[in-house]
Amino acid sequence: MAPVLSRSFVSASPEAIPYPAAFSAHSRGISNRVLLRSGLLPRTGVKNGLLRSSLQWKMVKKQQGVVVRCEAAVAEKEAPESSGEQYEYQAEVSRLMDLIVHSLYSHKEVFLRELVSNASDALDKLRFLSVTESSLLGDGGELEIRIKPDPEKGTITIIDTGIGMTKEELIDCLGTIAQSGTSRFVKALKENKDHGSDNSLIGQFGVGFYSAFLVSDKVVVATKSPRSDKQFVWEAAADSSSYSIREETDPEKFFGRGTQITLYLKEDDKYEYSEPAKIQSLVKNYSQFVSFPIYTWQEKSRTIEVEEEEQPKEGEDKEKPEEERKKTKKTKTEKYWDWELANETKPIWMRNPKEVEKEQYQEFYKKAFNEFLDPLTHAHFTTEGEVEFRSVLYIPGMAPLNNEEVINPKTKNIRLYVKRVFISDDFDGELFPRYLSFVKGVVDSDDLPLNVSREILQESRIVRIMRKRLVRKTFDMIQDLSESENKEDYKKFWENFGKFLKLGCIEDTGNHKKITPLLRFFSSKSEEELISLDDYVENMVENQKAIYYLATDSLKSAKSAPFLEKLVQKGIEVLYLIEPIDEVAIQNLQTYKEKKFVDISKEDLELGEVDEVSERETKQQFNLLCDWIKQQLGDKVAKVQVSKRLNSSPCVLVSGKFGWSANMERLMRAQTLGDTSSLEFMRGRRILEINPDHPIVKDLMAACKNEPENSDAKRAVDLLYDTALISSGFTPDSPAELGNKIYEMMIMALGGRWGRLEDDDEAVDASTGDSEAQVIEPSEVITDNDPWNEGSQ
Repeated sequence: MAPVLSRSFVSASPEAIPYPAAFSAHSRGISNRVLLRSGLLPRTGVKNGLLRSSLQWKMVKKQQGVVVRCEAAVAEKEAPESSGEQYEYQAEVSRLMDLIVHSLYSHKEVFLRELVSNASDALDKLRFLSVTESSLLGDGGELEIRIKPDPEKGTITIIDTGIGMTKEELIDCLGTIAQSGTSRFVKALKENKDHGSDNSLIGQFGVGFYSAFLVSDKVVVATKSPRSDKQFVWEAAADSSSYSIREETDPEKFFGRGTQITLYLKEDDKYEYSEPAKIQSLVKNYSQFVSFPIYTWQEKSRTIEVEEEEQPKEGEDKEKPEEERKKTKKTKTEKYWDWELANETKPIWMRNPKEVEKEQYQEFYKKAFNEFLDPLTHAHFTTEGEVEFRSVLYIPGMAPLNNEEVINPKTKNIRLYVKRVFISDDFDGELFPRYLSFVKGVVDSDDLPLNVSREILQESRIVRIMRKRLVRKTFDMIQDLSESENKEDYKKFWENFGKFLKLGCIEDTGNHKKITPLLRFFSSKSEEELISLDDYVENMVENQKAIYYLATDSLKSAKSAPFLEKLVQKGIEVLYLIEPIDEVAIQNLQTYKEKKFVDISKEDLELGEVDEVSERETKQQFNLLCDWIKQQLGDKVAKVQVSKRLNSSPCVLVSGKFGWSANMERLMRAQTLGDTSSLEFMRGRRILEINPDHPIVKDLMAACKNEPENSDAKRAVDLLYDTALISSGFTPDSPAELGNKIYEMMIMALGGRWGRLEDDDEAVDASTGDSEAQVIEPSEVITDNDPWNEGSQ
């Protein structure tokens, strides 16, 4: 059963229910002032059960009241009940206007975008209709839009030479809220298949005009249709629910065709929006790519030459005849007002990519995004299907100077247009993920599901499709750059934006296959040039089953790390992860081309085939030493074992398989909001690995067997651990204590090897003890060339 919602009014009869009066000219008896109707309301009431939203509204009379019932429709048609009465929805127009003006738009400045879009639609209608009715053009001038702010009067005038409106159209379009003349025109075009539906009309909702009241106390619209001999003036105030229409009788205000909208700005907005520079910037931001020329009234300056008489010199006759006076030419700067084209940049994405030169893409990029460097590359494409849009994407030539923009998805780098009218650049990761926020470009669509204010994309499914296609095209663009013949371009890209892609390894698991081939790292076999993971896999030695890496704080420390010794000896290449984000990014990748990523600074490192018999014998031989060292170090290490990775170093400190590495521990300690308790928990265990072939280890083996309680041997073990701590990338808990241990070992090592000057020191101490030094006051010190002394003599 379909759900049924019902509400009963049992306390009053149908005749007693107060219904609001309809807003119409006849209900108030007003001839020249017409009340606003709401186009949001159905004109036909609830006829035929209102099957528009699969809900049926029924009003059924009962003996003691009226029952209004909303039922889910179960069939397309239902027999009307003979006893039902039909009613139209009503609205409080002043309240509706208040909602449109104050609640629909987030920014006041969009009023100019909406009015310019309306003017563009009027021009488009005229251009389309003139194809079959050329007389409409007449002598009304070029198809253009002009905007003239007047700071003194506090007004803005927007003029277009479009189709204009008759009196009936004024009532129908401006007097009916939420009724779009443009949308009706588009519908008529679609019904007329002979003309097709290829148009660039912008309007959809029928409320854009009323955005004028965001900044205006009063709006006056003068309009002249080429199909009418009369010119009419529509006038309304912001706080009124009515408007007036009159015929223009002043011959000086007549014009051929089109519409002239005059906004009388509010006191709070008068100084900001009546400035010509502000109007110019708004046009360039929102309506730069409207297909018709937009002119704004601007103050300009020019240099002119003027002739001036020379001033007579002293002694010359000041009353010379005018013909004999000398004149000189000088240049002066003169200010004047004139029209200036505001939208000279053409929408390059509307053209065929094959017809656009590289220099034109670069010029458009610099103008649209106020850049001074050429982009590294670009992508121009059109997508069709469920969502159709055109786009031009760019990779900038330089990374943002502000590091915060690396992690900020609100970079305003992607500009969304609908039919070449700017909608928004404020996206919180909807169109591009955070790690691709460096990409700049424009996206233009004819049929995006916008909300009424044209500021928000409504359907998340459509947005997801757009995002998926934009991301795919971006990866294709970067991949083409990496495969280009000019290797310097990708090198420059990686230097500027490599960390962004590494962030993508962490945040976007779905695109790992596209991100991983683009990564670049230094390695033990390529310390000067960055290599890709494809290059690494191609250069792997026989029977190598993993991709080995080492995370450190610099390339220099990576080259000298003890973890590398055995791998370098065997010819195994190791990737150097020297940026803070590298280790986390690689851990999120886990594998590449079925090869696991292995950290060589952690335990259980497997380097291929080994002699198990020899390894077992070595372990048995040094078991006693390992236990003795573990006893000396206590809880500092989890265990001590013979190492497989050392060749020249005596020992190394490795991390547990599931704990943080030394590099990660260092990074986490440096976090501003780091938690010391979590550091202890995630630090993991530390394992000391010793090299059985090193002389120090052999000496300690002898000490363990012969004098296990020797204090020097125990101090040597402590120092061995501390040095392994530093050489393995860890931070000692007490650097000063470590320094004292080193000093003690230095004294023991030096131990008078070159002799000591102890006797001489004692002699010096004795001589200084017997005689007291003569103290000379500063005032008694006189040099041979003392200028003050010479002056006193």
